[in-house]
Amino acid sequence: MFLAFQFQSPGPILFELGPLTIRWYGLLIATAVLVGVMLSQALAERRQVNPELLSDLALWMVLAAIVGARLYYVLFQWSNYAQHPGDIIAIWKGGIAIHGAIIGGTIAALIFARVHKTSFWQLADLVAPSLILGQAIGRWGNFFNSEAFGRPTDLPWKLYIPYESRPWDLKAFEYFHPTFLYESLWNLMVFALLIALFFWGLRHRDRLKVGTLILVYLVAYSGGRVWIEGLRTDSLMLGPLRVAQVISLCAIALGLAGLVWLYGFARSLPDVRQKKLKNR
Repeated sequence: MFLAFQFQSPGPILFELGPLTIRWYGLLIATAVLVGVMLSQALAERRQVNPELLSDLALWMVLAAIVGARLYYVLFQWSNYAQHPGDIIAIWKGGIAIHGAIIGGTIAALIFARVHKTSFWQLADLVAPSLILGQAIGRWGNFFNSEAFGRPTDLPWKLYIPYESRPWDLKAFEYFHPTFLYESLWNLMVFALLIALFFWGLRHRDRLKVGTLILVYLVAYSGGRVWIEGLRTDSLMLGPLRVAQVISLCAIALGLAGLVWLYGFARSLPDVRQKKLKNR
């Protein structure tokens, strides 16, 4: 017998104090960033890399990720924002895309690596576990905003969506797939996989190649996203295609190609240095 789990958001606002409004979404993003920076620094120390390098990188990546996430979302919803340009910067209302954040953060990391004359792939391996853990935390912002949910469902686990937040053609339905929960749980499993690989690599330094963690991240996260995105009712669309599914399939192909290059052809990825950065 299945237990019934019915989720219902308490609302997007955590508390208000005069003109100050603290929203769950912002708190979760801030928590994800803080936890991610602490974790990446701890992993850097394990690999004898200067942890301060990761804190500097985090600042670059966070700023670029926020801008990228918003621009990506606005671009694919331009017909709406063109009529309400003042809402373009209203990120506290939701409306950010993780793929935009990843693209923005990746560009920042590439520039950072070149400026600091270090390997992008080495940095990416240290960031990958933090990134997926941050995504697992951040997905709960969708819950509090009653957004990014799936199709109607009568499963024992389901999410109640207020009438005003339902799509116009699904107003008659009350309960929907909690896709935020599906993705959060999936991301936690990917995180466990990456952490297991990381510590395995510490014991077998000659067998886990630089770039493996970020490539496994691309394949594992994107595999779950393809399935979960198919359940959602609010996907960003490019004609008949769900943009997130297209990007995810491309990421899977890129990740698999990289792993074949590393282990099938026994070659290193571009810019991988033979000597690691040591603590200064």
